[in-house]
Amino acid sequence: MDKSAVATILDEMGTLLELQGANPYKSRAFHNAARSVEAITESIETLVSEDRLQEVKGIGSSIGSIIKDLVTSGKSSEYESLRSSLPAGLLEMLKIEGLGPKRIKLLYDELHIDSIASLEKAAREDKLAKIKGLGEKSQEKILAGIGALRQRSGKTLFSTAERLAAGIMEYLRKQKGVQKLEVAGSLRRKKEVVGDIDLLAVVELKNRTTVMKAFTGNPSVERVLGQGETKSSVLLTEGIQCDLRLVEEDEFPFALQYFTGSKEHNVELRTRARKMGWSLNEYGFTPIEGNKGSKGGKKHPPKCSDEEAIYRSLGLSYVEPELREANGEIESAEKGTLPELIDVKDLRGTFHCHTTYSDGLHTLEQMAHAAKALGWEYLGIADHSKVAAYAHGLSKADVLRQFKEIDALNAKAGVHLFKGTECDILPNGDLDWPATMLAEFDYVVVSVHSSFKMSEKEMTARIIKGLKQKNVTMLGHPTGRLLLSRDAYPVSMTDVLKAASDYGKMIEINAYPNRLDLDWRLCRPARDAGIMIAINPDAHRIEDLSYTRFGVNVARKGWLKASDVLNTRSLKGVDAALHGTVERSHDKRKQR
Repeated sequence: MDKSAVATILDEMGTLLELQGANPYKSRAFHNAARSVEAITESIETLVSEDRLQEVKGIGSSIGSIIKDLVTSGKSSEYESLRSSLPAGLLEMLKIEGLGPKRIKLLYDELHIDSIASLEKAAREDKLAKIKGLGEKSQEKILAGIGALRQRSGKTLFSTAERLAAGIMEYLRKQKGVQKLEVAGSLRRKKEVVGDIDLLAVVELKNRTTVMKAFTGNPSVERVLGQGETKSSVLLTEGIQCDLRLVEEDEFPFALQYFTGSKEHNVELRTRARKMGWSLNEYGFTPIEGNKGSKGGKKHPPKCSDEEAIYRSLGLSYVEPELREANGEIESAEKGTLPELIDVKDLRGTFHCHTTYSDGLHTLEQMAHAAKALGWEYLGIADHSKVAAYAHGLSKADVLRQFKEIDALNAKAGVHLFKGTECDILPNGDLDWPATMLAEFDYVVVSVHSSFKMSEKEMTARIIKGLKQKNVTMLGHPTGRLLLSRDAYPVSMTDVLKAASDYGKMIEINAYPNRLDLDWRLCRPARDAGIMIAINPDAHRIEDLSYTRFGVNVARKGWLKASDVLNTRSLKGVDAALHGTVERSHDKRKQR
């Protein structure tokens, strides 16, 4: 078991202890141990084999024994015992926004509520409102939270689905007779959340049965939903359905295009094909009987060896999977005006990264070395401002101490560290740092971290007031959403984008997997308003730096080119942008 899985279990054990009502120090010890495990930079297997776990801060002999069991056998009797001591439904209830361990324990103790179903029944019978410490408003919010959870059910984060698909594909590629294997569906289009995983393969006829058995027998499969000669469906242990379809080699390009979707994009392609006298489906082009086509005289339908040939046959330039959302891509493909989309290799660094100075798991030096290992030229450090006590927000003295350390590292680290801050936009729109302090940073990310229940008018005014401040560089995670767990707060992004354009501010694509905020649907309006985009991982550990690739997915879906994104600039170019070029470009935009 790897360190991420171990950390997840330790954190869950801490939560289970909270639900039990155990000593808070004990539950906190497990939560802290989970963070410590995530921060380990060497192999956890090595630490276990060399009996060095207790060298890690926060890991004593008891927790160390649990970690050893998890790493060596993948199981822990203490973990299993703790899980079985409480109804499984209590953990499910944690998925409801606004319900934490303390409230769930209260509900369990007072009304023996042990599942989402029993919680909803009690709420509809007006029983929650009578519990001391809850009341009618809490009851209404819980019902709303249950409704929101139902809407999200059956959905999986892109990052999770991608990881699961990669594991299955790696396993299948080792099977004899597999000639081609690709992911399709919304996962290939890189949607932020996906409903299922679609895999498409070409397999030698004599090996199809063996490959299907390998698919349905994969260790990540919880149960088989259906098994056939050319299609099988399974439910994975993480709750997402995965389908494998086998097609003939000459059908593969058409099947890949068809099953990638989107449905609306495919409708537009089929309509275009019919005008040319052809029918288009997952098997190929076929002539329409009696239809002579738009140019007169029935044409023999083309054979296509890849997706590019399909689009070319329809008089279109190739449309990247991310753009296939019926969002004007067909018209642009016909005119040859599709953008050359940004690629991960275009990035030269990133911003909005946290360290141990606030709530990060790794030091400045460790983050710098990790950025250098990625081949980056620069890294922006943006630890929390002072009001964020929950995240160990920095005092002025902390900032000055960090500045000195950054100066020392810039002299030797081989990657340039920019001095930044993630400064809270307070409920009244003021910023957590005064203007004199903000002027000391190379760049300033401003974000909302509190008071999410404001009206749309109030939240919009709050953010715009924050953006108006002279020393602000960019807006962080602009809608505050947490995919599949918390909806965006009410805000008029039309007004926020206009303000960012008017004031010459940037907006980030927060690439953290459960944020992906700015939403891809807003990237083109931002670009068209002349707003520079920054792709930031909101990294709290060195591994999180790789989250930038998820932000690139968002940018690609949003039609962005490399030139639209701050991170693609050289160190010199970024330095210029952070110290005045953005404002000068903004002035030119106003003159136009």
